[in-house]
Amino acid sequence: MELSLEYQVRSPKIVLEKNPLLLLLHGYGSNEADLFSFASELPDEYYVISARAPYDLQYGSYAWYAINFDADQNKFSDHDQAILSRDLVVRFIEELKVQFPIDSSNITLIGFSQGSILSFSIALSYPNIVQRVGALSGYLNLDLNSENYQNNDYSNLKIFASHGTLDQVIPVEWARKTYPILKKLGINSTYKEYPIGHGVSPQNFFDLKDWLQ
Repeated sequence: MELSLEYQVRSPKIVLEKNPLLLLLHGYGSNEADLFSFASELPDEYYVISARAPYDLQYGSYAWYAINFDADQNKFSDHDQAILSRDLVVRFIEELKVQFPIDSSNITLIGFSQGSILSFSIALSYPNIVQRVGALSGYLNLDLNSENYQNNDYSNLKIFASHGTLDQVIPVEWARKTYPILKKLGINSTYKEYPIGHGVSPQNFFDLKDWLQ
């Protein structure tokens, strides 16, 4: 079966009747091999699947949606493309459930940067499909959520968000605004900061793994 997105997969080392899924969403200008380098470090019982974003920026780099600059070098995200990608990932998850024996009540998204922004919008728009999100170096963009997302049932959703205090790509102030919104929606969430730039430190990765387990 041809799936909607290109991907890499690490099968679980501990095989259950149905195994949980960890779906990795890379950042802007990267590809599916980037976060997949973590795969061997992730818990043994998971299918670890790293998806490639649909928009080709050439030379092995891809994006979930375009980021455009205006004359004053202000950045604008293409929200229409982002929403298309949000729903494409949801379709991809449904395809993966057909392809692999995945426990649909145990699906985690781990996103970095643009993949993290997308992970937030998928979870808040479709909390019935995704139960957990590890959002690294991203922020919550409410414009990417489905209509009336505030009315969704978030009782089964858990979020781990982290950010570098020295991040020059996505300011830490943007990330800090996310936690109060999640709290107001009643989402069980953890937020941590690290003295790093736009990346994932060993301590950050350790805390994420700890949270997963």
